[in-house]
Amino acid sequence: MTIRLVLLGRQGSGKGTQGARLAAHYGIAHISTGEMLRNAIKNATPVGKAVKEIIDNGGLVNDELMGSLVQGRLGEPDARTHGYLLDGFPRTLPQALALDDIARARPINIVVDLEVPRELVIERLNARRAAEQRADDSPEAVERRLALYEEQTAPLIAHYRKKGVLAVVDGVGSPDDVYARMVSAIVNATGIVAPGGDGRSSR
Repeated sequence: MTIRLVLLGRQGSGKGTQGARLAAHYGIAHISTGEMLRNAIKNATPVGKAVKEIIDNGGLVNDELMGSLVQGRLGEPDARTHGYLLDGFPRTLPQALALDDIARARPINIVVDLEVPRELVIERLNARRAAEQRADDSPEAVERRLALYEEQTAPLIAHYRKKGVLAVVDGVGSPDDVYARMVSAIVNATGIVAPGGDGRSSR
């Protein structure tokens, strides 16, 4: 059995850092749609030019474009063979339904919702903006993105709870403590207890 994981959480929840650590530990592909889009912008690809203004203004890229990007990435050998962690997709219920279709042959087997209070997220993002000068971390953009998350992404929690694959993890605390909680959630959901898919259960 391979891990096919969706990681949910507000911007600034730490999911990028934790996702990279989990992916390295389990030997699975870490698929960050935010990184994919930033690379497209940096390389001035047609897609990058199209999404730059949206991201700078705190918006979300349309479902069709994101679905196409993700479908192509999930079809690559590392994701097909070893499993993957999706960070940044799905963000909306239509995207989740599209992912259900894309991954029909090998469905998502765990969705981790990394729960961090809004106030703490804003504090973290303010600090990051000062350090990195990222346009998408401006106060106005942060407020818009958090509002969009609460309006559009939060319903995913109900969708995945209904499917029986949701694990809510407390994202407050030291990085090591949060990581340990996430590993525990993965073990409980998949039975996989060691890197590379060893210790697999019959599920």
